[in-house]
Amino acid sequence: MTSTLTSTASPRAATADRPLPRALARMLSLDDFEAAARKRLPRPIFGYVAGAAEDNQSLRGNRQAFADYSFSPRVLVDVSRRTQQTELFGRRYASPFGIAPMGISALSAYRGDIVLARAARAQGIPAILSGTSLIPLEDVIREAPGTWFQAYLPGDPQRIDALVERARRAGYETLVLTVDIPVSANRENNVRTGFSTPLKPSLRLAWDGLTRPRWLAGTFLRTLLAHGMPHFENSFATRGAPIVSSSVLRDFSARDHLSWEHVARIRRQWPGTLIIKGILHPQDAALARQHGADGIIVSNHGGRQLDGAISPLRALPGVVAAAGGMTVMMDSGVRRGSDVLKALALGASFVFVGRPFNYAAAVGGEAGVSHAIGLLRAEVDRNMAMLGINHVREMQAELLTREYPRAQ
Repeated sequence: MTSTLTSTASPRAATADRPLPRALARMLSLDDFEAAARKRLPRPIFGYVAGAAEDNQSLRGNRQAFADYSFSPRVLVDVSRRTQQTELFGRRYASPFGIAPMGISALSAYRGDIVLARAARAQGIPAILSGTSLIPLEDVIREAPGTWFQAYLPGDPQRIDALVERARRAGYETLVLTVDIPVSANRENNVRTGFSTPLKPSLRLAWDGLTRPRWLAGTFLRTLLAHGMPHFENSFATRGAPIVSSSVLRDFSARDHLSWEHVARIRRQWPGTLIIKGILHPQDAALARQHGADGIIVSNHGGRQLDGAISPLRALPGVVAAAGGMTVMMDSGVRRGSDVLKALALGASFVFVGRPFNYAAAVGGEAGVSHAIGLLRAEVDRNMAMLGINHVREMQAELLTREYPRAQ
């Protein structure tokens, strides 16, 4: 299902009368935000955002997949009329990328979920609110209409129905079902950095906070004073457990029996756009189409679930071929405008970026996220010019060359 074509707000950028803060002016790429966030965030919080599963094979593979492709640009093409505006589910967005859902973002930045959603709306791109966020979904869409909601399916049909109805009543038009978490992943790297679920107060955690006074005062204590202990607000139709509660693990269990029948049930109930996130196999793309999904997001959860899972970029061509014209998007490993364009060339209609925008929120709040969006947008624009294209839909596979490693 699609909504009426609408125009988003005009993207904002730093101007001569509103220059970037000095700390943000030093951020020249998305990777720069990661280095800055490492210094600002307590080690357990940064470790949670940066961490992946087991041996990080999928995390590394996501980046390597982009390096396996080189551009074959065209020259002497008039590219003075280039635009990266993209239509998606009846809406026009300013760029072919958006902000992926990220859990507990409000521990990285004060009101982090609202910060991400507001910046995305101001810059004319979509943001997806995570089901494991710490701010009620009603508050987020009130601040940033047009935000998408990503849900992890609860363990029984009644809870599923109630959560879907809650999102509909709140005004969400796009529902994203993440389906690659039948069980919790082995994120031993999080444990090594001191992060646990539930979050356990400890001397180590206290020391990490004390040595990051800007985070301690500006994010954690400010949250406690204004809103109390953070809870998982959007896992169910009712408020979930606080982040320090032992019941958190119980709340996220009982997903191993979920099936395509649950998707069909949601499709009958949900009147808006329905997207399935976490697809890597072509047969699952075909099943998503058969069960009424409007689109899919090819994703391996940023390497945070099944370690060794194929990178979404490598999975794209096969998934697109099986999707039968259904909208195919992707996330995981995107760090440059060149990555966005490579994904589009291999069949994606849109791309989502996660960790870098979380880091940007930690470093500079809404202004930081807006700056990060602007950096990625500028890279897409420059690369389009140098590739010889005027519109992102001209980004085809013929402009890519597959690089094969040389034999040693």
